[in-house]
Amino acid sequence: MKIAVVGVTGMVGQIMLRVLQERGFDKHEILAVASERSVGKEVQFAGKSLKVIGLETALAAKPELALFSAGGDTSLEWAPKFAERGCYVIDNSSAWRMAEGVPLVVPEINADELSAEKHIIANPNCSTIQMVMVLAPLHRKYDIKRVVVSTYQSITGTGVKAVQQLENEKNGRKGEMAYPYPIHENALPHCDVFTENGYTKEEWKLVRETHKILDPKIAVTATAVRIPVKGGHSESVNLEFNQEYQLSDLKRLLADTPGVQLQDNIDVNQYPMPKYAEGKDEVFVGRIRRDLSLVNSLNLWIVADNLRKGAATNAVQIAQKLIEKGILKA
Repeated sequence: MKIAVVGVTGMVGQIMLRVLQERGFDKHEILAVASERSVGKEVQFAGKSLKVIGLETALAAKPELALFSAGGDTSLEWAPKFAERGCYVIDNSSAWRMAEGVPLVVPEINADELSAEKHIIANPNCSTIQMVMVLAPLHRKYDIKRVVVSTYQSITGTGVKAVQQLENEKNGRKGEMAYPYPIHENALPHCDVFTENGYTKEEWKLVRETHKILDPKIAVTATAVRIPVKGGHSESVNLEFNQEYQLSDLKRLLADTPGVQLQDNIDVNQYPMPKYAEGKDEVFVGRIRRDLSLVNSLNLWIVADNLRKGAATNAVQIAQKLIEKGILKA
């Protein structure tokens, strides 16, 4: 099988290569694809050097699978071209997430949305993925009425430019700014651009994508904040259920959920942190406690590596599901 990794020189593209190797895709032919300015450069995969090619060359090679992480404009233009040639496109941008007929997939939750007829598949937003991984089993059992989420998001979600800004500020150097303010020793309540109603696009992604993946009846409100960490995104989540719950049963349910790891023992200061989530594929949940101000409500803390489960790993897991279902022939 030929697999194109589009945006291969970016942060997510590099992690995609790593996850593909970890999950046994190194037996396939990997096409390293990026913008014209990167054509001819080399990237490393499974001990080999791959020469970067452009999108036209990749399209002519007729890959069976393409993992896109090159931005919304590139995905809008090129994903349909690959799909028209029979390629299955898993897109990590926001371009196709809310498009009618395009599956928005977290494999542990809604892999049944995948079908042979749907050649463009959307990877949800990183913050959405980790939240719905925890919400999905709780919603099935207790029927979530309302979600209030505040995010504490890694600068890696913005990209290399943001990482460089933080490093420059830590070391007292002047340099290009990814954000309108310093990020070192700061917190910016500003992820993505503001919309007319005062919310950012990142905040609306949490609302709309949760509705599409889980249930449009769940009321969701969000505040997204950027903080100076690299390891992953953190989320403070408050849930209101329509059903009663026992805390011990709820914790057991989360502990038994594939892809979710319970870290919830305050006696030994055990709780999720982005520093220790970095490089891991699990979604970590802890600080689980009743909200004492409202009946049938709950507080919890969710952390995950936004470049892995929040992006690259989820995309590769979708590819694995396509193979399991016989949609892709590996």
